[in-house]
This record gives sequence, structure tokens and C-alpha cells, in this order.
Amino acid sequence: MQIILEVNQQVSNMPTANIFPLSPQPPVLVISILFGLLCFGIVNTVSHAAEDEPAWIAGDHHIHSRFSVGWDMTKVPPAPILGGDAIYPIPMNALMARHFGLGWMVATDHGGPNHSHVSLERTYPELQLSRELVPEVMQFFGMEFDTPGADHSSLIVPNTHDEAEHLVSIESQFSKREPWPVDPSWDTEPRMLEALQAMQRLPEPPILIAHHPSRSATGAGAYGLVHPAELRAWNNSAPGIAVGMEGSPGHQAGGLNPDGSANLKGARGAYGAYPTLGGFDQMTAVVGGFWDSMLGEGRDWWITANSDSHQHVSEGGTDFWPGEYSKTYVWADRNYAAILDGIRGGRIFVTTGDLISELYVTATAGAQQAGIGGTLQVPAGSSVEITIRFLDPQVPNHHGDYPGVQRVDLIMGEIREHVTDVTTDSHPSTKIVARFTEQDWRRVGAYNEIHYTLEELEADIFIRVRGTNTNQLEPDLDTLGENPWDDLWFYSNPVRLRLPH
Repeated sequence: MQIILEVNQQVSNMPTANIFPLSPQPPVLVISILFGLLCFGIVNTVSHAAEDEPAWIAGDHHIHSRFSVGWDMTKVPPAPILGGDAIYPIPMNALMARHFGLGWMVATDHGGPNHSHVSLERTYPELQLSRELVPEVMQFFGMEFDTPGADHSSLIVPNTHDEAEHLVSIESQFSKREPWPVDPSWDTEPRMLEALQAMQRLPEPPILIAHHPSRSATGAGAYGLVHPAELRAWNNSAPGIAVGMEGSPGHQAGGLNPDGSANLKGARGAYGAYPTLGGFDQMTAVVGGFWDSMLGEGRDWWITANSDSHQHVSEGGTDFWPGEYSKTYVWADRNYAAILDGIRGGRIFVTTGDLISELYVTATAGAQQAGIGGTLQVPAGSSVEITIRFLDPQVPNHHGDYPGVQRVDLIMGEIREHVTDVTTDSHPSTKIVARFTEQDWRRVGAYNEIHYTLEELEADIFIRVRGTNTNQLEPDLDTLGENPWDDLWFYSNPVRLRLPH
């Protein structure tokens, strides 16, 4: 009971204005109850492998707290209003992340006029408290960077003694909403390249992941705030920092009412103008589309999935809790540095609705192997054996369903030189080389396993895998009011196969 009282006291001593405008219970009571249940083992928690053993560790890099503030525009400069945009304390997010099976998360709050002061003086102290209260979840300091010349991005800062100073240095100099009065010169694409160069100069460079890249698109290939040339420029400028994009954005409960019924005016991901496909952004979901064009240039450009949690659907929001619906799995040892290295290296797969909990895509040629995020050097004249192994959790997901994988697709594309037209968003060589159903895989222990042989390669290629619980050959455009629990997918990041040169 002492630790429950400690949570109650410490969170109560923090600024609490307008934290839970829609909550039927005070937030401190909710935190105390949850933490008590966790302490006594009543709430399910994530199981952990030994720290020195790599494993698939689920996480979420896009989570908002009450420090995603509103603004009192009657003040000069505008004054922050806690809970004005997102409503939960960071320890609440961490507790729910733990409950829903996450081993890592990133606190990513919006910026605004002079918000860097909020980040340093309010957000960071509460994050440090949250780390003490929920040590089972590795909690990175970050922000939803108000990206110059674009939409938003996850800025994930390495866990160091001076992490707060590093984040604030970037936010205070480059977040496009930081200055007051508003300064349009902060919101340009060249300024974003300056920001990336500044990030590279940090002793421990961060990671940047583009958020909901096609949310402002008005049609297929009709991009808005984020476009292919821009993402290529980021990756060219800072290839170890700008490493990818949200394949599956948050706000997946947008088509649901608080009672779980259909909200016929709500869209998954808040993609109101042009929808997601199976819950995934068009830049990812279209075979031979933008993502494949990036992989086809040999770029390190990965996809992720997250909650973008602001307010839970049960309280009138459009969000699931961190880990409740979407998960980004990283193959890593259980420590901060290894998680970041795994993200940077593309050792990632993503899933929705807990369709699977482990995925291995292994390419073997002779005695050499490579897995997700890796590169295999293939001897001339050799065939390549592809093994796909996935784990069905065999327990209900957080909707109470037992979703089963109906099909797995193996996708392949050629790796060529960088394109000359940086607006390119297609890669015609990419194709589905095989579709597998339950009759094509065999049970090996707890896993389902698929084998496929690529005969002698004629070019450098990448392979990637996706799967679904639906019978859709390609993911359909998501409709208003769609129940996301009925339309689940997983995607791997690529394995690259290269010939001698």
C-alpha cells in the first residue's frame, strides 16, 4: 500500500489543471487503482526475457500526455493549458503500456509557443517519475516534432544524462510552432534540413520518424503536407536519423463510438480526405508504391505502428491505449541503446490487433543468413531459401477476439540506383511472388512455418512479408465507421539480398 500512496502523493503534487475533462474518475484514483492491481499481479503484464537475450520487444513511439497542452490565447505570449489536447499523465500512459504488453514507449507531446519550457520544466520531471513508478517499461524522452515544411514526426532522444537538454535544444531552435509571434520562416523545407544537420551534431543523435504521412492527402498519390521528394531529402541529409515513417498511424478507433458501436462519421487514423487501407497509410499499403520505391533505392527506410494516444475511445476520443491495438516490435536486448539501435537498423515488424506476436523472415544462402533489417550477400549462382515463421498468440486480443492469420504474402522488388525524379512514388518491379494460406504452412512447435525458394538471382532484391486475418487480396480502402478489430494486418520490414559486384 505504501507505493500506492507514493504514486498518489507524487502525481498529486504535479500541475493538475484540466487533466481529465471527460474522465468519470479523478486521474490520481485511476492511477492508484491500476498501480495497486499491477503490484499485486492482478493485471496482466508483459513477460520479459533476460536482459542479455535479444527478443521481440513491443513498443509505441507516438504517445501524448497532458503536456500536449491547449493554449490561452488571451495571454501574450499564449499560456499553456494542461490537458488541453491530450489528457493523461505520463505514468498513466506507462501503466497502460505495461498492461497491454509493451516493453518500451516514447513520450511525444506537441509543441507550441515557447513549449520548450514546458518540455524541460514539466514534461521531463514527470517522465522521470514515471520511469521510477513503471520501471518495466523503457520510457524515452521525445516529442511530436512540429516539423518545418511538413506535418509531424516522432523525435526520439537517446537515453543519456543530458537527454532533456538535447531535446530542448532542437525544439527551441527548430520546432515550427515554437516562436511567438508566429514566424513563417520557421516552417520551410530547407529549415527542416537545417534541423537534421543540427541533430547530427549532437553527441548522441536522435531518431526521427514521419507521422501519418498521407493524412493530408486528397487522393491516391495526391499528397499534402508530406510528399516523396521531402522524405527523400530528409533521408539524404541524415540517413541515420530520418529512418522511416508510420506505416500504420494512430487514431485507429476513429470509426467507433465510446460504447463500441459504429461512428459513421469517423475515419480510421483521422484520414478524412483519403482513407487508410487496412489501417495502413497509402505510402505503405500499396504494393509497388512509395515505400517500395524507397526500398528499391537501397534506402534504410522503415515502417512502424503506434497509438497516437490522446484520449481513449471509451472517454470520447479516437484512440486506443498504447499497445491495445497497434504494436511496433523491435528485435533487441532489453535496454535503451539496443532498442534505438534496433529501430535504426530496421529490425522491426508491426501488427494490429495482436494478430501475431513474433515474426521471423530469414534468408539463407549456403552457410550465410540474414533476417528482418539485414542484408545477405548471395554467392553467384546460388539459390536462396526463405523461411517465414510466425507465432499466433493463442490468447484473446484486447477486444476479446482470437484472430487467425488467413494469408501471408511474400513481396519482392529489385534494388537499383537512386531515382533521378525525387517525386517518384512507384516501383514497378515490386510484386507479390507468392501467397500462402494455412494449407501452405506447417506447425513447428508453437510456430507456423513457411518455406520458399528463390532460384538464381539476376539482380539485387529486397523481400518483405505481410499477412492478414481477412480474405482481401489487397487491403481495401477503409470506410467511415469501420470496426478496426475486423481488419487486421502485419508487415515486416525488408531483408535485402545482394549479388557480388
